[in-house]
Amino acid sequence: MARGNAEEKYIKKRKIKALFYSLPFYICRVFPIQRNKIVLWTLEGNGGYSCNPRYIAEEILKRNAKGETDYELVWITKKDGHRFPSDIKVVKDTIWNRAFHMSTARVWIGNTRTFLGTRKRKGTTYIQTWHGSISLKSIGKYRGDKFCKIAYLVSKADSDLIDIAVSGSRWCTNMWPDGLIYDGEIKEIGTPRFDVLINGVKEKHQLIRERYEVPNNAKIAIYAPTFRGGSQTLNRSVNEKKAYLDFDRVIDAFEKKFGGEWYLFLRLHPQLADSVRKMNIVNTNSKIIDVTQADDMNELMAATDAIITDYSTVIFEGFLTGQPGFIFADDIEEYVADRGNLMFSLDEIPFSCARTTDELVANILDFDKEKYREEAARFIDRCGIIADGEATKRVVDLINELINQNIK
Repeated sequence: MARGNAEEKYIKKRKIKALFYSLPFYICRVFPIQRNKIVLWTLEGNGGYSCNPRYIAEEILKRNAKGETDYELVWITKKDGHRFPSDIKVVKDTIWNRAFHMSTARVWIGNTRTFLGTRKRKGTTYIQTWHGSISLKSIGKYRGDKFCKIAYLVSKADSDLIDIAVSGSRWCTNMWPDGLIYDGEIKEIGTPRFDVLINGVKEKHQLIRERYEVPNNAKIAIYAPTFRGGSQTLNRSVNEKKAYLDFDRVIDAFEKKFGGEWYLFLRLHPQLADSVRKMNIVNTNSKIIDVTQADDMNELMAATDAIITDYSTVIFEGFLTGQPGFIFADDIEEYVADRGNLMFSLDEIPFSCARTTDELVANILDFDKEKYREEAARFIDRCGIIADGEATKRVVDLINELINQNIK
């Protein structure tokens, strides 16, 4: 009963805050909508130049340069120091900046929820590209009783604003209604951030190695544990996932199995970027490189040769390049108890699962390339994953169509 009362008080507090948050959006309606203005954001303003909005922006800038379009791109972000093309107007994420630019934009492009209290006016189209894809971790109603009331409230409020959700697979299209709490239009046209995994492998291989001073002929494995915490509790927070992997042994296993010199990239979730120094990394050496501060995960995966994660969606994206994927889930019972049941049983997916360093090393050494290739192909077909390198173009074509309809 006490928890119920606390939850109701918290929800009431959030609703009152949302009411005040909405006022600048109404005030900014005195300004007209600019038909060529597109506002973008990632990770509720906490992200940088990354994910689907990045690749959509890049395609728009290419078309602008050719004179095919004349869109003004405005990117809202909380953090300083992120690298953006000079043709994108970067604005500090304050309530008045957000209200003004979103209220005067023809199109919104986001990959996470808007803040509770956000208001969208008639004449603005909200395209939700979502930061997740196929995944082990559950979202929305799939979390069962772990999906608390405030999480539902925030999700539903945002989904009511969405005009079009972009899906990159048949699996996502079927999952979005309960996963995103969304009953609107879904365009199953591909995931823009997948395109770099199809088209950009050669370019990113060299670029990333130069950026992090890795020899061009060396191979790279990336360890990217998922985000924990956030919407499960009344007070929004994140939980630090401590690494109990012996990374030296993991690097050694990759070198024994696949040959050559290997490096290991450590990539925490962007919302845990400041926590990397607190991780308990065993036997650190110069071949372990922290890439947590890098803006874009898909750019990294286009350059890597193997991926290790626990429950993150990234493993279902990195394998599109053909690179081996390994799951290290040392806290699966704790995670399920906190987050909800996994979306797949572990025997349904093409990745081996380890609970300890010993098991992970054994899985690397026992990796069967041909079996993995066949199982991955079957999984891609089963889930209807679209990975043809053309998703970004289709999304921008959709934007053009929407804006041209509005002009007419």
